[in-house]
Amino acid sequence: MTSATLIGSLAAIITTSSLFPQVVKTIKTKNTKSISLLMYSFFLIGVILWLIYGLLLHNWPIILANSVTVCTSLIILTLKIKHG
Repeated sequence: MTSATLIGSLAAIITTSSLFPQVVKTIKTKNTKSISLLMYSFFLIGVILWLIYGLLLHNWPIILANSVTVCTSLIILTLKIKHG
């Protein structure tokens, strides 16, 4: 594994994992007041584009990381829409 691949893999893991605390907190508290609907909407669109990019390149690290991030972002957005 090259150092570039290692750095890319670590970045994907850390970035993807960063949304889990927000998902857990939002599910537990149902408090979405401080979550920006516009920010998460733009973020989700960007992540979907990254996923499409990964699919076009057949790049599994990009596909896996962004698939998970799409799911976590959708959870947060759904809770934001549901709970205001």
